[in-house]
Amino acid sequence: MDDLSLHLLDIAENSIAARATRIDIVIIEDRGEDVLIIRITDNGIGMDDCMREKVLDPFFTTKPRKSVGLGLPLLAQAAEESGGSLTIESGSQEGTEIVASFALSNIDRKPLGDMDETMRVLRATHPAITFSYQYQLRD
Repeated sequence: MDDLSLHLLDIAENSIAARATRIDIVIIEDRGEDVLIIRITDNGIGMDDCMREKVLDPFFTTKPRKSVGLGLPLLAQAAEESGGSLTIESGSQEGTEIVASFALSNIDRKPLGDMDETMRVLRATHPAITFSYQYQLRD
């Protein structure tokens, strides 16, 4: 994936597959701390401990007829390559929160991309889902 907005699109689609009816996306660009934080929270079915341990394995997927599940592993890789990290908080029937951090000034950080278009696509293709998007710039 060329930019982070495409990763977010993929993660949001995973949330929808997990029966989420609400997906909140928060992006914080903190120039003083040199960090870009992306937080995706949903109210889907969540993940039990076993699935949460497997979900970063690129050869694990819950989708039928697929042999790989690259969404979260690729986002984790993108974060790590730019000096950041990825965390997953989830419980069975409790929804999921994914937080990815990136060193803002790292040359290997992917650009954010076109979040307006990403949100338009999500809202147009999933009108029954409530999406919230927030961008915060801190100096």
